[in-house]
Amino acid sequence: MNVEQSMQKAIESLESRLLNIRAGRANPAMLNGIMVEYYGVPTPIQSLANITVPEARQLMVKPFDRGTIKEIERAINEANLGITPTNNGEMVILTIPELTEDRRKEYVKLAKSMCEEAKVALRNIRQDANNEIKKLELPEDEEKRELDAIQESIQKYNKIVDEKEKEKETELMSV
Repeated sequence: MNVEQSMQKAIESLESRLLNIRAGRANPAMLNGIMVEYYGVPTPIQSLANITVPEARQLMVKPFDRGTIKEIERAINEANLGITPTNNGEMVILTIPELTEDRRKEYVKLAKSMCEEAKVALRNIRQDANNEIKKLELPEDEEKRELDAIQESIQKYNKIVDEKEKEKETELMSV
């Protein structure tokens, strides 16, 4: 089991989850994970349309096939993003509302809880790795060296999680 790889995956998972917390600015990543019914097949929205950011608080979703515009609009509505899409016949336009102070604080709390979950995942990885090492019945000094290496790794990744948390908090609280 590669401990570094597992910890890296935990960080990547955290990064993708933090992207879904919006800071009042338009970001095409907000639409990641939205599936559109296209000829009876759920298809990622990115495969059916160009997503652009013409202004800081606006997203434009221009479908490659105009016939899919209603399905794209429906899928965005059903995704519960808190944004109402408007359809002008050629594209779907999403205007991101300005965040209130309370909403910003809620998002900061959400980001903190996601970061805490990532730290728990890292601790679980460390625990599993420590148990694996103890099962190997290595000489005492070698076992200690391995356990210390794992501890260094978790400290490094915990620091990364803390940095991500600070970045997201700064992003959310800046108006």
